[in-house]
Amino acid sequence: MKKSYYLFNPGRLSRKDNTLKFTPFTEQGQEGEPRYLPVESVESLFVFGSLDANSALYNFLGKAGIAVHFFDYYEHYTGSFFPKEYLLAGKVQIAQTQHYLEAKKRIVLARRFVEGSAFNLLKNLRYYHNRDKELHTLITSIEALVDTVPASKQVAELMGVEGNIRQCYYQAFEQILPDFPMNGRSKQPPMNEVNALMSFGNMLCYSVCLGQLYHTQLNPTISFLHEPGARRYSLALDLAEIFKPLLVDRTIFRVLNKKEIQAKDFEADLNRCVLKESGRRKFVEAFDERLKETIKHRSLNRNVSYKHLVKLECYKLSKHLLGMDEYKPFKAWW
Repeated sequence: MKKSYYLFNPGRLSRKDNTLKFTPFTEQGQEGEPRYLPVESVESLFVFGSLDANSALYNFLGKAGIAVHFFDYYEHYTGSFFPKEYLLAGKVQIAQTQHYLEAKKRIVLARRFVEGSAFNLLKNLRYYHNRDKELHTLITSIEALVDTVPASKQVAELMGVEGNIRQCYYQAFEQILPDFPMNGRSKQPPMNEVNALMSFGNMLCYSVCLGQLYHTQLNPTISFLHEPGARRYSLALDLAEIFKPLLVDRTIFRVLNKKEIQAKDFEADLNRCVLKESGRRKFVEAFDERLKETIKHRSLNRNVSYKHLVKLECYKLSKHLLGMDEYKPFKAWW
């Protein structure tokens, strides 16, 4: 079974027969003990430290269908290497472009992404409200905002509604995470521990969505809620809206409330707060566990992982674009 590997240390990646060889570098610049990864077991690589690799290695990765996602010191996503596109289909791309260009078709999909995101946000709040957190007022406020979604005629108007929903949602973090005040959302740069985790987690979620899009016939540059051009792979941002509450936020609640990540795992100064390597490792481990976690799918009547749910969402979107079935966003039922 293929899986993702996370490279935190700087090092060199090379090919040895049909195996990937990763040689980490020590702080003194010396080579450490190499690690070998059978290529057939690797789906993707997430790189957080500097990586030495040559074109021959990337040719090998391309032929093996292995994607590589890169992050900088501040946990910002900086780009990806993808093998040659092999599933893109003209019929799907034409339909996808038409749905972006025709305002009536686009707004339908944009509303679906906001509705799915809001539903899963509310699911998180109701979970904690039922566990003695007084969140009724915030839940009611978000429900009132959701009621305005069907009446939104423009994508910009819809993005404003989505932003207001998020503002209400973040207010609940003060009760859900009593030991780590959030003080609102701060992104560039994140100003405290919760925001640092959220920025890091959102980039991981974006990368996962992008990776799953690659394995479908959808074009990741043509989106419906976010504007194409604001980010290169803006459709991944659309999909991430639905899954961030389930993959990122629930992971944050777990690692902080269970003290798996503590204040010592962050590095803060006057201008920003970032995760130390220890914090990144712990969060990635918890996030990866979340991706592998399975649920009993109602329609398929079998267990599927959260990661596979993202791919299923891509298939549902493709069917909508081709007029085969109406797109309905994934909504957690547990």
